[in-house]
Amino acid sequence: MKEKVLVIEDEQTIANAITYALTREGYMAEAVYHGEAALKRMEEFQPDALILDVMLPGMDGYEILKKLQGKARVGVIMLTAKEDIVHKVLGLELGADDYMTKPFDMRELLARLKSLLRRIQTAQPNQDSDAISVGGITLFTDKRIALAGDRSLELTPKEYDLLTLMLAHPERVYTREQLLNTVWGIDYFGGTRTVDIHVQRIRKKLGSPFDNIIQTVYGIGYKALGGSREN
Repeated sequence: MKEKVLVIEDEQTIANAITYALTREGYMAEAVYHGEAALKRMEEFQPDALILDVMLPGMDGYEILKKLQGKARVGVIMLTAKEDIVHKVLGLELGADDYMTKPFDMRELLARLKSLLRRIQTAQPNQDSDAISVGGITLFTDKRIALAGDRSLELTPKEYDLLTLMLAHPERVYTREQLLNTVWGIDYFGGTRTVDIHVQRIRKKLGSPFDNIIQTVYGIGYKALGGSREN
């Protein structure tokens, strides 16, 4: 089945050029030129990834990222004319996977998209069921719902991906570099401290007695405690 990509870009010349290139590469691609129209089309098209411009009429790219939180996993590459680090960090913290500044090379965009989709596939748990349950924590991966006991968790996209990866492979020890490369990608410009910060946030949101599910393996990285797991 062809992977689907939605291009959300108000400059129609750029949007159409990207869509054409994606189609030639074998993707099923569509373009929309307005922020609010993009939300409606996402519900209908169910894309695997977005090429998302920051500056859009109606609703900007940051607002769209906020709307995506808590929904099914969609890869996001943001496009912008802004070059300062603050805008890059904001986009990544809101759930974008990658960032490209205009003007960009189409070949690089395609390469980054291919890498992103492969990374998303790798991070998905290898199981027939869409639910993971370990130590009282339940993840419904198709709907990106997380529960600690019967309490719903509000996780950012990266927090959810990190927790899913670790709970899908309990007792497996991951180095910080492995977690960074799998969840954020090898091109992510931040350091391994990013992983530590996200683990701290996850533990805080899990709360007692679930916050010990992610164990620090000193000198190496982290692992999820095994406990009992149901798929």
